Amino acid sequence: MSNNLALKKGLDIPVKGAAALEVIKTVSPDIVAVKPTDFMGLVPRLLVKEGDAVKAGSPVMADKMRPEILFTSPVSGTVQQVVRGEKRKLLAVLVKADAKQEFVDFGAKAPASAQETKDLLLKSGLWGALIQRPYGTMAAPDVTPKAIFVSSFSTAPLAADSEFVLADALADIQAGVNALAKIAPVHLSLRKENSAFARVQNATLHVVSGPHPAGNVGVQISHIDPIRKGETVWTVSLLLLAAIGHVVNTGKLELSRKVAVTGPAASKPAYVVALPGTPVKEIAAVGEGVRVVGGDVLTGENLGADGYLGFFQNQLTLLREGNEREWFGWAKPFRPKVHSSSWCYFSWLTPKKKYDMDTNLHGGPRAFVETKCFEDVTPMDIFPIYLIKACLAGEIEKMEKFGIYEVLPEDLALCDYVDPSKNEIQAIIQKGIDLMIKEMA
Repeated sequence: MSNNLALKKGLDIPVKGAAALEVIKTVSPDIVAVKPTDFMGLVPRLLVKEGDAVKAGSPVMADKMRPEILFTSPVSGTVQQVVRGEKRKLLAVLVKADAKQEFVDFGAKAPASAQETKDLLLKSGLWGALIQRPYGTMAAPDVTPKAIFVSSFSTAPLAADSEFVLADALADIQAGVNALAKIAPVHLSLRKENSAFARVQNATLHVVSGPHPAGNVGVQISHIDPIRKGETVWTVSLLLLAAIGHVVNTGKLELSRKVAVTGPAASKPAYVVALPGTPVKEIAAVGEGVRVVGGDVLTGENLGADGYLGFFQNQLTLLREGNEREWFGWAKPFRPKVHSSSWCYFSWLTPKKKYDMDTNLHGGPRAFVETKCFEDVTPMDIFPIYLIKACLAGEIEKMEKFGIYEVLPEDLALCDYVDPSKNEIQAIIQKGIDLMIKEMA
C-alpha cells in the first residue's frame, strides 16, 4: 500500500480552549498516585506497604496473572497510603515525593535482542505502555506481534501538539524505535512530510491526512495492515515511546511530560510540565461546576477535581457541567451557539467558529435510529451500525464478521457525538470487547 493516506471521512469538533504553545509552570507534586485502573486487563498485586521507601523506578505493583510485569513509582519517596475501594479493590498507591529525587539505574544500554528489550520494559515498569490489539489490553510478553504501530500526532479535539511536546526528544524516540524494532517491524504515522519526526529511522513512515479520527492508531492500522482473526498488533503512544527511549539512553525512568490544559472552562489554556499521577488541582485551577476530563472530550476519563493525571494522559480538558435545560431545545429556529454535524442548524455557515461546549447531551437515550451518520465519521472498512448492533445482541460470530478485531471504543468515539439516539456507542463496543475476551480466552 501507499505510504500516503488521505482519509475523507471523519469530523473535527470545533471546541474552544486550545492550549497556547507555551509552558506556564512546572509542577513538583508532593503526592503522586500509581493507579492500576489505568491498565486494562491488570489484576494488581501490591508489592509495597505504607511507610516503605521507593526510588523512581522501584516496583510497587505486579500483575497477578503475569508476575513478571511490574509497575513502578515515577518518583522517589515514601509510600504514604494504599487506597482501596469496594471489596478491597486496589485503586491507587500514593507516594509522598522526596525533595531530592533518586533513580533506579537500569543501565544505559541499547538492547541487542527482542528478549533484552522485553526484559528492560518489564523491569522498568514501561511494559504497560504497550497496548495489544485486538481488544486493547496490555501486551502479552510471550506473544510476538506482526507489527508495532505508533501515531506521532492526534486529531482529537484540543489534543496536545506532539511536535511542541516532543520535538526535543528525537534522540529518545529513535532509541525507543530501535529497541522495539528488535521485537517486530515498527510503523510510524506522520501528519505531514516535513514533520519533525520524519527523521526517525528504522521504521516505516506513513503520512496520514484527514479529519479526526485520522490520528487514531486503530484507523491507521486498518489502512496499513488490517488485523485479521488470529493476528496480534502492538501499539504505543509517541509520549511513552520517548520514555522507553529515555530508559535505553540513560538507564533512568523519566515520565515527566508537557500536559495540555485545554477546554472552554480553562482559565489559561497552555502547557504544564507534570508527572503521571500528579493531582489535578496542582496542574489546573478547577472552578465550581467544572468537569475535569483526563484526555479529550470524546474519549477522556472524568477525573474529578480530586483526581490524578493518568499514565497515558498528557491532556486535561475543562468543561462546564451542562445542568441547565434549554428553552424550546431542538425546536428553536436558530441556535447560533450550537454546533451541528448534520446541518440541522446554521453552524455550517461559520466553519471556522469555535464553540463554548459543555457536558449537556441535549436529550436522553431513545430508540436506535439507523442513519448514515456513523459511516460518515468512520474512515475504516467496517459497517459500524451492524457492529454496534452485534455488540448489543452479544452475537460473537457477527461481531467477528463486522470488525470487532479492528476497533477499540476510541475508534468509534465520533459515533457518540453524531448519534441522534444518544446511545453510549463506546460503552457498547467495550461491552462487546469484554464478551470477546471472556468467550475467546
